[in-house]
Amino acid sequence: MGKLSVTLERSIIGHPRDQKETVRSLGLRRMHHTVVVEDNASMRGMLHKVRHLVRVEPLEEAEAKA
Repeated sequence: MGKLSVTLERSIIGHPRDQKETVRSLGLRRMHHTVVVEDNASMRGMLHKVRHLVRVEPLEEAEAKA
């Protein structure tokens, strides 16, 4: 599987606790923070839950290694 670049675009303030915990478990700590995660079913499920808060972009193989 590939990798995904995930960026926290909107604040988690005022959102339910489970969504806040999902954002933290993705490794996102603050606004505009970007992390690279594996593209698998469990990550896709977490991203779907907070899709209104994050921006997801696929990474090419060359970008993922850098």
